[in-house]
Amino acid sequence: MKNKKVIVVGGGAAGLMCAGIAAQNGADVLLFEKNEKTGRKLMITGKGRCNITNFCDNDEFISNVLTNPRFMYSAINAFSTYDTVAFFEDLGVATKVERGNRVFPVSDKALDVCDALYNFVIDNGVKIITDTVKGLILKNGEVVGVKTASDSVYADAVVVATGGKSYPKTGSTGDGYAFAKSVGHTVVAPTPSLVPLTSNDAFCAELAGLSLKNVSVSVVDNISKKEIYNDFGEMLFTHFGLSGPTILSASSHMREMSKDRYAVHIDLKPALDYQTLDARLLKDFAKFINKDICNSLFELLPKSLIPVLLDVCEIDPHTKCNSITAKQRALLVSTLKDFKVSISDFRPIDEAIITCGGVKCSEIDPKTMQSKIAKKLYFAGEVIDVDAYTGGFNLQIAFSTGYLAGVNSALN
Repeated sequence: MKNKKVIVVGGGAAGLMCAGIAAQNGADVLLFEKNEKTGRKLMITGKGRCNITNFCDNDEFISNVLTNPRFMYSAINAFSTYDTVAFFEDLGVATKVERGNRVFPVSDKALDVCDALYNFVIDNGVKIITDTVKGLILKNGEVVGVKTASDSVYADAVVVATGGKSYPKTGSTGDGYAFAKSVGHTVVAPTPSLVPLTSNDAFCAELAGLSLKNVSVSVVDNISKKEIYNDFGEMLFTHFGLSGPTILSASSHMREMSKDRYAVHIDLKPALDYQTLDARLLKDFAKFINKDICNSLFELLPKSLIPVLLDVCEIDPHTKCNSITAKQRALLVSTLKDFKVSISDFRPIDEAIITCGGVKCSEIDPKTMQSKIAKKLYFAGEVIDVDAYTGGFNLQIAFSTGYLAGVNSALN
């Protein structure tokens, strides 16, 4: 029997996994990638270290998928986080597990992950074509190939693994959405997810560059008056607002953004309850009894945060410690335990780590990744309307859906 011919569009995490797996299962695979090199976005994940996956069981994985988690059951059962670790170990990429079960290459180099995936597809006979796919070829309700600027290329199956719209300089420019729409698919409008947040609070610019560790962060929806998210970890003040791991995760829960709808509340001293923190302030004020308050908090807070805190509390920085009233001290404690930042918007989608939105899940068979609208068409990765928390979960979505699409495009 003649081998099935499979075209994979997109040479990112999902596309590379899909192409290699399809080839392993006997298909002749053409991988179209418009960049000169594959894995461009992979190269910048995890700050250049590549957070490959999260070392957790399937139930824990599903609990970290924010959008359409049920869609991922078949995929994660077919290719789990443990399978991903074993896969890369077999390719020669030694891994390690860090805080939050995040899995990284021992080398701390994303390049090693990209090289391993590239070698995986080449070693399995995949032919990589550096060209831009312009559209799909549809015939009698079946996708039978792709159009490039100069040619039409035919195949028995086509997999769209073009990514979302985040980091467009890496090639994720939303091409897959247009392909899906052209054959009748519904595309949920893409919005940024895992993205920094902007604020109109002037103190953010004053604090730009200040990184806080071991703080508690929560997000309150000012319309519903409900807390929609809370976390503990790191965050960063920037010239435009807020960023850092806890903030990126928080952004995933802020679905309908409008000015001042959301506020981030930061507990700057989560290890100390109100009474303990009050006692700590009393101790510091006694120690620096004749000094200005602005010169008495350096053992408790980063230097740049002190004038901002005093300004928020409307306390003259040159007030002597022995003159601070009980009311002022109570205000300092309550502000340290609940430092509020008003949120005005998301940063642009091209700064997002991942895209929320994409090809509607109900129009894709979750057991095969095949389109329910057009036969012989498959989807994998971020182009699908599935996204998760930061911590390796989104790359795992790419690997698991890529694996399923690779097996089924080759065999079905």
